[in-house]
Amino acid sequence: MSVRGFVRRRPLSSLLLVLLVALGGWTWHERMALQAFPGIISAYTAKEYCSCRYVMNNPADYCLGYVKQALPISTFHDDSQQRRVTARGLGRSSSAVWIGPREGCRLEP
Repeated sequence: MSVRGFVRRRPLSSLLLVLLVALGGWTWHERMALQAFPGIISAYTAKEYCSCRYVMNNPADYCLGYVKQALPISTFHDDSQQRRVTARGLGRSSSAVWIGPREGCRLEP
């Protein structure tokens, strides 16, 4: 059976195959960004909450609503004594700490 015959006899299967190849190509092209994505969720939450809470001096409830995302955080800890925030989501953990009034918050390595 030729390619032309396959396409004529199975148009939906052919379309699905073309879409699958296109998705694979796009995934390969964006592989670096897709690998970084899980770390972005926890880093964003930790850094933005720290800034909201300790730089802008907003209440904790407000800051939790401010950093809420469509993808949930599995663990969140706010250590108000040390002004350190730790967030874990999509298997990655990130912490941010308040440095001072001029420097604000910084993500920890």
